[in-house]
Amino acid sequence: MTAGGWFEEAIHAHATQKLEITQVLYSSDTDLQKIVIFENPTFGRVMTLDDVVQVTEGDEFIYHEMMAHVPILAHGAVRDVLIVGGGDGGLLEEVLKHPVERATMVEIDRGVVDLAREYLPSICKGAFDDPRTDLVIADGARFVAETEARYDVVLIDSTDPIGPGEVLFQRDFYAGCKRCLKPGGILVTQNGVAFVQGEELTSSWRHFRALFADPAAYAVAVPTYIWGFMALGWASDEPDHRRRPLSIIEERYAAAGLDTRYYNPDIHIGAFALPTYMKELMQ
Repeated sequence: MTAGGWFEEAIHAHATQKLEITQVLYSSDTDLQKIVIFENPTFGRVMTLDDVVQVTEGDEFIYHEMMAHVPILAHGAVRDVLIVGGGDGGLLEEVLKHPVERATMVEIDRGVVDLAREYLPSICKGAFDDPRTDLVIADGARFVAETEARYDVVLIDSTDPIGPGEVLFQRDFYAGCKRCLKPGGILVTQNGVAFVQGEELTSSWRHFRALFADPAAYAVAVPTYIWGFMALGWASDEPDHRRRPLSIIEERYAAAGLDTRYYNPDIHIGAFALPTYMKELMQ
């Protein structure tokens, strides 16, 4: 992989995407995965893990805003948040825009965090230095199974279900997440691009249905996660959270004083209106 060449992502069997490389900033292997960071004229700095795009400077705000603000504003009284994964710090940065008391981030690979701080400061924006942040380098599945802490919202910012991220799509892991939620808490998960990774949404939703009173999903369009809508899984034992009227979300959004580029109260409500092909994956 060199400047002037192209990065090709071939995660799907019959379709690929290619991004031009103008400069390679970092390329090496950790004990867990291969990490490459390069620059692209459209998306800015791009981080890939095991040859799969994870985050870009250009469009990270879309995914991170929707994963953070939808559950936090739907809940309305979040004080403690758990993030599993999310080593680039973008989700943590969005969570800390709210008056939370504690944001615990459990990342399995310290190398991702260190490289994000060095090469992607525009994404994490000092979130790792916030006194409310508790960074834990550990296996997320083990953490949710063993921790005595309880959280209002649990956010699973995982890779795809290959390599280190595979365990984060299994029922035992979701049961662990439920275990460490406070009453009325909300779980949100990354569930892939439904048109080409439908089994991720189907599998997670079936686990949610077995574990929670209100299993669901919402959609977000992220340019670098091509081939259609990305699904974010939703699970809670409090159905009212997902059915907050627009007026309540607008009131909470205004009170939070958020400066967002994708998320807004209308998008919040509309994101739960899924196309038919996604609904069919959840039957």
